[in-house]
Amino acid sequence: MTEHRSRAFPISRKSVSSDEQRTAALQHSLTLACLCARSADDSRGKDTLVLDLTGVTPIADYFVITTGTSGRQMQALAIEAGRVLREHGSRPYGIEGRDDTQWILHDFGDIVLHVFSAEARKLYDLEHLWADAPHVDWKKLNGQAG
Repeated sequence: MTEHRSRAFPISRKSVSSDEQRTAALQHSLTLACLCARSADDSRGKDTLVLDLTGVTPIADYFVITTGTSGRQMQALAIEAGRVLREHGSRPYGIEGRDDTQWILHDFGDIVLHVFSAEARKLYDLEHLWADAPHVDWKKLNGQAG
């Protein structure tokens, strides 16, 4: 578990810097999620969205969800998004479905990229499963990212 998600310890006088670090880490995660979404959109991902999970679950700060039109396009989209995040210092902890044509997942820790086929996106329906997570207006925020 990363430091900025540790909510088990009581606030102390020294936590001001910890709170500042947590705020900075969350802002960094948001910036990366917006960059990931922009990359997916630039790679012709369909219906790209960012879910803010910070108030919903400790497993990740943001999900980036997009749909590819073919297996090859899904793979290219995931590779490019991974390249963009690596350029900004983020490395994947894990990749699932690298050669899949239904669902490719890149886990960057605070950000998880989900690249779906249209059928798989409808089947797994992460937007409904995580309905408590607010949608981030990544197109608006992306101008501030970088």
